[in-house]
Amino acid sequence: MRTLLLTAIFSLGLTATLIAQKQNVDVLIKSGNLIDVRTGNMLTKKIIATRGKTIVGVFDESQLKNFQAKTIVDATGKFIIPGLWDMHVHFGGGDTLIEENKNLFPLYIAHGITGIRDAAADLSTSVLKWRDQISRGELAGPTLFTSGPKLEGYKSTWIGDIEVSTPAEVDKMLDSLQGLKVDFVKITDNAIKPDIYLYILQEAKKRGMKTSGHVPFALTMDEVSSAGLGSVEHMSYVFKAGSTRDKEVANKVRTGQLTTRVASPMIAQSFDEATALAVYQRMAKNGTFVVPTLNISRTVAYLDQDNHQNDTYLQYIGQGLKNTYAWRVNRVAKDGPEAIAERHAVYEKSASLLPLLHKAGVTIMAGTDAGFLNSYVYPGLGLHHELGYFVKAGLTPLQALQSAIIPGPLFLGKTALFGDIAPGKSADIVLLDRNPIQDITATQAIHTVILRGTVYNRKALDGLLAEAKKKARK
Repeated sequence: MRTLLLTAIFSLGLTATLIAQKQNVDVLIKSGNLIDVRTGNMLTKKIIATRGKTIVGVFDESQLKNFQAKTIVDATGKFIIPGLWDMHVHFGGGDTLIEENKNLFPLYIAHGITGIRDAAADLSTSVLKWRDQISRGELAGPTLFTSGPKLEGYKSTWIGDIEVSTPAEVDKMLDSLQGLKVDFVKITDNAIKPDIYLYILQEAKKRGMKTSGHVPFALTMDEVSSAGLGSVEHMSYVFKAGSTRDKEVANKVRTGQLTTRVASPMIAQSFDEATALAVYQRMAKNGTFVVPTLNISRTVAYLDQDNHQNDTYLQYIGQGLKNTYAWRVNRVAKDGPEAIAERHAVYEKSASLLPLLHKAGVTIMAGTDAGFLNSYVYPGLGLHHELGYFVKAGLTPLQALQSAIIPGPLFLGKTALFGDIAPGKSADIVLLDRNPIQDITATQAIHTVILRGTVYNRKALDGLLAEAKKKARK
């Protein structure tokens, strides 16, 4: 009897020791197909462990017994990728729309988007506040990066811009932006002087600040790229860069001999693929990224064929934000048949340049332009549409997927935390029902989203959408 008792005590002690030796984690994902988005390789029989906001590691499934998890996610038959990033969004429309803008965050989470870059508007104070609240865990939303207010010239079209026209004003404003701890500097081309634009690039580079912007017609792509522009927003500027007359046009616009309206047809007629490839190769060498934003371009170009009044996604957008869509809609409604045909042609030609950019080695970074004013380009869903347009334009599904995962952290200098499913990285993970390497539309077949370690299963994601719909109705 004494022997049996000692044996039982020993067995209990051994079991307790084995349990104690197990590694305690918060989430364990097992039995899924882990996609290495850098190579497209599929890793099977792996487990992914997370603790708090961080990935502990990726292990062979044989080590499952070595972990004790609070939550186990069975990913059998699922495809696992890092969280997606939308690198061009906007929050704006004035103080009366602050809550409607804030209510967009769940839409991003519900669509597997775990990082977003706000490219400036007129709600910078709120956006900076939201960024910090999300970072502290006080507000649910994707990791948020922002430029704060953007830099422009005097009498800018846009509300909320910082208007600068002298080097001294630029210095003062860059001091201010650094004080706000913005993540990058945004510059647009509405009213800014060419020399001041280049001065901003020069001074931002000295300060170690990343830049993003439109490209004034009075400057060439070579000029802004060699001066250090970090990312070019929108394909229209990339199209212009391929013109054999780009330098001539820039000089004439700069000296007042040409307006941009007159110059645009000259650009289209003088586009040359060999010229474009050479410019794009120099952009690649300089490290200039491109954010194509095909979504907004295509939507506006083809409003004559689809007015989007029957889009079911409108149910998630507040009425105030929907009202801001009218600005673009009313502008293109005045176009006649010739202008409509030109819109179509410019979009198709611009989109077709994506494979050429890729061939030249330019980093293509996915961004949608979703937000106020940008008619029917939807927060969340819009990124999936963007990736679909990339593939239609000639990129492979893997290349399109990479554009929404790898370049964002690289641009922002955040690769230590984001862009991979690896030890020490942020626990931002998406489980898909289908393989996005075979079909890019699979990015929309979302089973589970893990955002900084918090698990949203399909029921929770549907709950986010239901709540967004309810708030939009109010």
